[in-house]
Amino acid sequence: MAILGARRTVDGNATSGQEARTVHCEDAVAWLSRQPVWEGWSAITSLPDVSEVAMELPAWRAWFVDCAALLLSRVPPDGVAVFYQTDIKREGTWVDKGYLCQQAAEREGCALLWHKVVCRRPPGTVTFGRPAWAHLLCFSRGVRVDLARSTADVLPETGEMTWSRAMGLAACVAAVRWVRENTRSHTVVDPFCGEGSVLAVANALGLSAVGVELSRRRCRRARNLRVELPEAAPPRVARFSPA
Repeated sequence: MAILGARRTVDGNATSGQEARTVHCEDAVAWLSRQPVWEGWSAITSLPDVSEVAMELPAWRAWFVDCAALLLSRVPPDGVAVFYQTDIKREGTWVDKGYLCQQAAEREGCALLWHKVVCRRPPGTVTFGRPAWAHLLCFSRGVRVDLARSTADVLPETGEMTWSRAMGLAACVAAVRWVRENTRSHTVVDPFCGEGSVLAVANALGLSAVGVELSRRRCRRARNLRVELPEAAPPRVARFSPA
């Protein structure tokens, strides 16, 4: 498969062929709050962990549910929201982010279409602060799953990561392909886009992409990340622009 990805345009956004990529440098919650219900868009994202925000755990849990609900409220009935989330272990307890996403979905009247497990470490590996796997959850108001087109419930690896908190490329590809093949969406939005893995994969698979990121440095990278999707090999990063 040919290399697809971002190239700069005069306004600082990026495109891949005819697929547009726009990255907004601002706070994601403020941006989401201004949005109407989207038309033709689906969301794929990973909400920030408590370690990334200046909050105590109880406040972060409430914020997480509110933020996930806000995102879901902007997804149209014929679109989906996919969350990639890794649980945490705090003071001898397990914080289940999948449960927090489900709380938000129930608040917004969205159904869980599928829940996949993405292996972050080989099965049998002992981990401490975080589990060896991540959630990949898909919610929607109106879309329903055609069981004849089911996909694997366990992904053997998350794939190459562009930075320490990125969604791995294999997980990105699985999520974007499902959106492309099972919804009418022409655009994927990631309001916590980081360095742009979801955006680059969306462009590579023929969809437009919109991202939001507070860090100017990561915005620059997100506008210009390129990925390769070879037919018989794992997806991989092709290029970053200079930071």
